[in-house]
Amino acid sequence: MKSWWRRKGAAPEAAAPVATPPAATGGQHAELVLRRLEWKVIKRLDGLLQGDYRTLLRGAGLDLADLREYQLHDDVRHIDWNVTARMQSPHVRVFTEDREMSAWFLVDLSPSIDFGSGELRKRNVSAEFVAVIARLLTRHGNRVGTMLYGAGVDTVIPTRSGRRHVLHLLHSMLDRVATQESGPTKLHELLASAASMIKRRSTVFVISDFISEPGWEKPLSQLAQRHEVVAVRVLDPLELELPDLGLLTMRDAETGEQVVVDTHDSGFRKRFARIAAQREAELREALVKSGVDALELSTDADLVDAIVRFVDMRKRRTRLSSGGLPAHLRHVA
Repeated sequence: MKSWWRRKGAAPEAAAPVATPPAATGGQHAELVLRRLEWKVIKRLDGLLQGDYRTLLRGAGLDLADLREYQLHDDVRHIDWNVTARMQSPHVRVFTEDREMSAWFLVDLSPSIDFGSGELRKRNVSAEFVAVIARLLTRHGNRVGTMLYGAGVDTVIPTRSGRRHVLHLLHSMLDRVATQESGPTKLHELLASAASMIKRRSTVFVISDFISEPGWEKPLSQLAQRHEVVAVRVLDPLELELPDLGLLTMRDAETGEQVVVDTHDSGFRKRFARIAAQREAELREALVKSGVDALELSTDADLVDAIVRFVDMRKRRTRLSSGGLPAHLRHVA
């Protein structure tokens, strides 16, 4: 998938930097972005992720709190059979879940992430997602860390808590020098590094456009066997469908390969859309087979709406998997 384009004959445009006031550089830039997100996004989401640990983000352990009689919709896996036999009626164990958790953000910052056909680039969307989720988690005492991938895994920020730490993560993503053409992304390297480094069970967010060499599916599945993994796929509408813009020079941001195409040709646009749709289907199927939850973030969509849809999906899925409906009805919900 080509990740940069311009009209043929026009002078190549320099990559537009993120809009920043003249006096705001480095850490100040990250501070301004985080303040905006806290005011416009986090306030709308506050309490959403931390409000229901059983259906969203789990801690590292469970403590037995009580025993009570079985009720409709209880998870049958929590039945205490010894107490049930003694009391002659089904009883279930009630647990108090450890709310402290660790979260890791595995962020793909390869050259294709710097693409964006509108006001925002995929890198900006990734950074804002990390800032929002990290701030929501750290406000409740949880710890977050980051692994950044450019030409390889070049930055590891250990898990810590606090607003200052979130600023550090955001600054590391927004103000790093864009990776130059270095060949295709090797996402499996990032996933393998995470599997070997993250020892404690954690919630792991894999944030990428998944424009990568094949072979990332197995490491992702292995990572999901030990951790709770969420695949956050970042995309731009222009990667799915081309408008009629006449002759364009398209360049692959990761390899530097260029090709001239005629977008005025409706046949070419249809072939492009068909190939893009096929890739979408294959990607979604691969994520399902890997056993991970998936969230899509588009450069032209509202971040809050995307997170709310994801949270609702997680609640429904967890409710069904815990026995909330009879088996013969779960496929209908």
